[in-house]
Amino acid sequence: MRGAVWQPTLSASSIDLPGGTEQTVHHSLDYWLRRMDAPRSIVIVKLSAIGDVLHGIPTAVALKRAFPQATIGWIVEGRSADVLAGHRSVDHLFRLPRGWLKSPRQVSSLWRELRRFRPDLTLDLQGLLKSGVASALSGGRMRIGHDRPEAREASWLFTNHRVRATSTHVVDRNLDLLAPLGLARDRADFAMPDWPVSRERVRSWLEPLRLGRRPVLINPGAGWASKRWPPERFAQVASALWQDYGLPSVVVWGGAAEEAVAREIVAAAGPAARLAAPTSLQDLGELCRQSTLFISGDTGPLHLAAAVGTHCIGLFGPVPASRNGPYGSGHITVEPPPDIRPRWEDRKTDTQAMAAISVEQVLAAVGTLVGQADAA
Repeated sequence: MRGAVWQPTLSASSIDLPGGTEQTVHHSLDYWLRRMDAPRSIVIVKLSAIGDVLHGIPTAVALKRAFPQATIGWIVEGRSADVLAGHRSVDHLFRLPRGWLKSPRQVSSLWRELRRFRPDLTLDLQGLLKSGVASALSGGRMRIGHDRPEAREASWLFTNHRVRATSTHVVDRNLDLLAPLGLARDRADFAMPDWPVSRERVRSWLEPLRLGRRPVLINPGAGWASKRWPPERFAQVASALWQDYGLPSVVVWGGAAEEAVAREIVAAAGPAARLAAPTSLQDLGELCRQSTLFISGDTGPLHLAAAVGTHCIGLFGPVPASRNGPYGSGHITVEPPPDIRPRWEDRKTDTQAMAAISVEQVLAAVGTLVGQADAA
């Protein structure tokens, strides 16, 4: 949709969208009866975490393509903002510290910034209380968000246009929110920016290592213990990559706890693996671009690697890959048998699912992706 006029044409309180998606609409009659120009300014609300923010980027890209003259802002917390910096589809970042909702000063500051921005349209991709509050603070006349059960913590009370999506993957569920605008869902595109300073920093670090080949990145960390694969198995994978394919591994990390695990893997793998230098998110994105594969559990760095186009092997235990796996082609996910996956309410604590993923399964995925790369 690239026309100069944006004209919602809904005439009922609910409609069925293609694929069985039901949209629940709440509107005032005078709003919908009048014709509207294309939105001049749009605000996206997806506060955290890193992977979740990355999953929302194709929605921003689709909006910029549909409304190229619109100014698009994004409300985001903490380090997650770094993956949006420099993106051509995001014109302005409303950066918030973690815990901002508990600070009247931060809430007031955000309100003032948003009122200066004056969005016509707000999309809440998060569906939590804090994102609902941010949506309400925006003052957008049209505020689109997920309907229950996707929306939680009463966040649906802050939107006036709600979509109940049936898509499985979170990237597609975010794109479903564009349906009320009359935008057909196209192929999701991340269109990630280049970060030249980080690219040069990564290059200057890699060159002295003389690895000979583009490395495989191993990322052992994850926010939940239930998403972490045993370090000794990562070390076995690194050793096999070196012995069977001549591929060196670089183990990436973030924070002291992950660095300790990364050092454990490097020590066990011997000459097959090197410890990565400290990296920002942008450094990591550029390191991914200079690598052959990325092997990781379900965490932000995995989704960053997929977004910049690196082939990924995702290890998924407590959360199904169909919902959260690395998005797009050229990736393989490895999962345990379905009967081992924990109940949804136990997904943050049950570690049995990740323990059920074997080294052999991961190496089989490596062989497939390496074979595809050699055939290309």
